[in-house]
Amino acid sequence: MIHIFLMAVTLTCLFPLLWMLRCSFMTNDTIFVDQGLIPHHLDFTNFASAWTKGNFGVYFINSVIYTVSVVTGIVLISSLAAYSFSRLNFPGKNILFYLFVAAMMIPLPGSFVALFVLMTKLHLINTRFGYILCMINAGLSMSILLLKTFFDKMPHELEDAARIDGCSRIGIWLHMALPFARPAIAVIVIFNSLNVWNEYILAFLLLGDSNLMPLQRGLVVFQGANSTDYPVLMAGLTMAAVPIIMVYLFMQKYIVKGLSSGEVIG
Repeated sequence: MIHIFLMAVTLTCLFPLLWMLRCSFMTNDTIFVDQGLIPHHLDFTNFASAWTKGNFGVYFINSVIYTVSVVTGIVLISSLAAYSFSRLNFPGKNILFYLFVAAMMIPLPGSFVALFVLMTKLHLINTRFGYILCMINAGLSMSILLLKTFFDKMPHELEDAARIDGCSRIGIWLHMALPFARPAIAVIVIFNSLNVWNEYILAFLLLGDSNLMPLQRGLVVFQGANSTDYPVLMAGLTMAAVPIIMVYLFMQKYIVKGLSSGEVIG
């Protein structure tokens, strides 16, 4: 009975995706007539139309740039901060750490007014750099908390041995702490990649130039221009969903491994 229930839940989750994929291979004349699960006639031109007419090439490249830049920035900044909170002693360490943890309770839309005012004063509205900075800020709290848990469990003897061999603080962070926290870094990469790839509201707030829009923001613009061309619209949605679904399926085993391994380290 448990397996039957899980299979039913799986089908309800997969059905909208399969229906979207099915409609992307049809035409406007057959999408409401052909009721089969597999279309009788496959039309592959919808994807080419979405890629060229819908400017999806630009949106896709923008999303790749934003995702890679934001995830790289989050991993570097959060790992340095988490290592400092875990291994260094400095005034106000606990207060600063609890402030980062408290920031997790503030939803991203709750900070939109402050972010918009700050980006306006810094003249970073409608720029790639401004959007990347805001997305890095949104992912730091959870990443710092997760990495600090790993660094707290790292044996001090390893650091002492590295210092005896002449390794600096930065060297210990780079050659010991980061490899030690590899499962946590994998979780951070997956979650933040999903967040950046699927982000729409912040992109709508900060980016108005179509050449700077990420995929999800461009999808809404594309939908407004192709609201009656359903197959082309479904093709665009498919192209937006497939890459991140593939990344998740490929790396989903690291989510459980990374979240659970922190309990058994040491």
